[in-house]
Amino acid sequence: MTTFHGQIHLSLAGFFDVLTDDGQMKRTRARGNFRKRGMTPLVGDFVEFSAETGQEGYILAIDRRRNSLVRPPIANIDQAILVTAVKMPDFSDNLLDRQLVTLESDGIEPIIYFTKTDLLTSDEFQELERVAIGYRNSGYEVILPEKAFAENSLAQLQTMLDHKFSVVMGQTGAGKSTLLNHLVPELELKTDEVSQALSRGKHTTRQVSMMAVGAGWVADTPGFSTFEVFNMPARELSHYFRDISAFAQHCRFRGCVHLNEPDCAVKQAVVQGEIMQSRYDNYKLFYDLIEGRRPVYNKHDKKH
Repeated sequence: MTTFHGQIHLSLAGFFDVLTDDGQMKRTRARGNFRKRGMTPLVGDFVEFSAETGQEGYILAIDRRRNSLVRPPIANIDQAILVTAVKMPDFSDNLLDRQLVTLESDGIEPIIYFTKTDLLTSDEFQELERVAIGYRNSGYEVILPEKAFAENSLAQLQTMLDHKFSVVMGQTGAGKSTLLNHLVPELELKTDEVSQALSRGKHTTRQVSMMAVGAGWVADTPGFSTFEVFNMPARELSHYFRDISAFAQHCRFRGCVHLNEPDCAVKQAVVQGEIMQSRYDNYKLFYDLIEGRRPVYNKHDKKH
């Protein structure tokens, strides 16, 4: 029996295909003790496994994850392409900022890709260009094609995907699947074939896999589209706004939360246009949302 190390590239019906460090693809299963410990191997996991020549192997250990997502169930993501519609549905800076905060808290690098830009008037496109500049100045990669899937924008995105493991995510109807199919034209056919093969059985099983896209890897399924939960304390929220965090170090008070404190460098930067007003407004909304969820222990329900 030989022991290998590699990364899971495919999960299907209890099997895990692992690409070894020396470039071999090995089919494995998880040992029963993973279930007992409440652990499930995920696509993207780096694992140690045993395998006999020509036979199925068994996963022995899962390396510590840098991050993970629930939808799709994948781990160790380098970056997320945030597919952001500007029409149908209309652009929402609140949703985009929620997504950015969520990704920042998970240590996943965002790339903002605007879609449906060909539905804008010239004035609306000019306004969107100002928004794009604001997010670039905030420290984010932004792709703003004049037509949603223009070749030059896809080429620009491809260079960002090289040597990374990426996931595509965004609001329902934003064009996530369409973007994936532009990047990997054969994907739609492959997905249909898998779906038809699985639907013949009584139990439909979801396949999750890493697809080669140029010199990079992309999860074959779009990511989650709802971002409701902020898991950080309100006082730490500013750490996940790159622009606010950059100016926060110049505030007069070390514990400044950039709301009512005097000599706040963040509020001054908003006034001077160095931080987008919409970003600051969303920061305040998210702060209040987190504070509003805090349990209050000194109040009792009068019904009891």
